[in-house]
Amino acid sequence: MIHSLFLINHSGDIFLEKHWKSVISRSVCDYFFEAREKAVDPENVPPVLQTPHHYLISIYRGKLFFLSVIQTEVAPLFVIEFLHRVADTIQDYFGECSEGIIKDNIVTVYELLEEMLDNGFPLATESNVLKEMIRPPTILRSVVNTLTGSSNVGDTLPTGQLSNVPWRRAGVKYTNNEAYFDVIEEIDAILDKSGTTVFAEIQGVIEACVRLTGMPDLTLSFMNPRLLDDVSFHPCVRFKRWESERVLSFIPPDGNFTLMNYHVSSQNLVAIPVYVKQSISFFETGPCGRLDITIGPKQTMGKTVENMMVTIHMPKAVLNANLTATQGTYTYDLTTKVLVWDIGKLNPQKLPNLRGSLSTQVGVPKPEDNPSLNIDLKIQQLAISGLKVSRLDMYGEKYKPFKGVKYLTKAGKFQVKMLCTAHFSTNWRSEYI
Repeated sequence: MIHSLFLINHSGDIFLEKHWKSVISRSVCDYFFEAREKAVDPENVPPVLQTPHHYLISIYRGKLFFLSVIQTEVAPLFVIEFLHRVADTIQDYFGECSEGIIKDNIVTVYELLEEMLDNGFPLATESNVLKEMIRPPTILRSVVNTLTGSSNVGDTLPTGQLSNVPWRRAGVKYTNNEAYFDVIEEIDAILDKSGTTVFAEIQGVIEACVRLTGMPDLTLSFMNPRLLDDVSFHPCVRFKRWESERVLSFIPPDGNFTLMNYHVSSQNLVAIPVYVKQSISFFETGPCGRLDITIGPKQTMGKTVENMMVTIHMPKAVLNANLTATQGTYTYDLTTKVLVWDIGKLNPQKLPNLRGSLSTQVGVPKPEDNPSLNIDLKIQQLAISGLKVSRLDMYGEKYKPFKGVKYLTKAGKFQVKMLCTAHFSTNWRSEYI
């Protein structure tokens, strides 16, 4: 299936490569680099590229590209899921998935890749199975390995490898038994010039951190599970139980894992938590323009909007921006023509405003296209779809664990499409996430 894997940093340098069959030259990545140059953002690089002799399938995680090389046709989502498993495993082992961490633990990373793929096909991808075969590095273990010449590779076959519950190792014991779940939702939307929602959806995920003794059997119930579309589960979830009762019944893996992913595609269920009043104009006479942006809360269910950030891709004719922000700070990159306004926490009593003048090139036609506007934000303890966990029950063990659920809403790919109303002057207003 997968012949080679290349890890590429944000600058376009290949700092790790792994080949399972024949060695494929790095020159195959030139097709990927061409697509990367054409994309505005790294997230916009096409995940699947076709070359004369190969297919290139990639993901972007932690400012790194995981690029796999395929020589025969294969389900792209299957490869994409495996690449995410590789990134998740690296993060689980070392705490983060970054170029520096991978270089510092290059031997362990190669050992993991060797076990996760056998002759190009996925073999062991569960974290608990891998940790029994390849022990996570520690300072003490590194010192012992250096002195004795041993390695992190285990001598025995993992117990879960031959079990009907391969995702959980046997004999798990904890002093404090706890199970925590994070419900994280991202809003993706496209709004037109008038603020009308053209497209809106929610991508949700439930991340779990379960540290329980023995072999517990958990049941997670929701207050309104019918609003979920296109659900996908961890292999531990009993799918027939979900189909019949809309509850999650499972024997959990030990530690951190993704319990389920879901999708809410109905636009009437996607609330817009903030609004944006904005206007931009370029004058017919003189190399200047005006910009005015005001942001306020809309449908936040009483929660505070945090980490608010506005990003505007200005036209190439804009040389500089002389603005005043009533809250937060702004920066304007003269090379990329990107204006970033970092607001922080949104105060509903005093709405933040950014206004001022724009300097444009002399003798250059005024911009005909309005700049695109993107907003980033986070809202703690709120699932914007309305999804709520009603209860968590445990069977098979007699102790009572600590239980908890957290909610988080954040902006995904949220974009406003602007239409040019005049050649020399444009005014636009819209409501935005």
